[in-house]
Amino acid sequence: MRRVKTRKSIKLLSLIVITVTSIVLSSYWRSAAIALPPPEDTPEEILRTKIIIEARSPIDGRFLTAAEYVQLQAQLQEVPPPKLNPKIREQIFLLRLRKTLLQFFPFLNF
Repeated sequence: MRRVKTRKSIKLLSLIVITVTSIVLSSYWRSAAIALPPPEDTPEEILRTKIIIEARSPIDGRFLTAAEYVQLQAQLQEVPPPKLNPKIREQIFLLRLRKTLLQFFPFLNF
């Protein structure tokens, strides 16, 4: 009986020590997150109002002027002509159709 009480008290004591240690360490780690940003850092509110007059190309990352960026965006918006052979395109369509039909009618073997 006495052994059981001793074991329970040791378990309780170790649980308390672990809990207190974790609370102290977690409160110490949070203090770094509360720190203010450096004074030379520009606030986000100011950056939002800034007008962007230069941009980077989404293709190769080089700097572009605003007019070049708009022109590049217009070129990227245009749909390029299909480069695939029409017969291959038809075969792909039929294979996709067959796959869809087999999902709904698995007993068909065609």
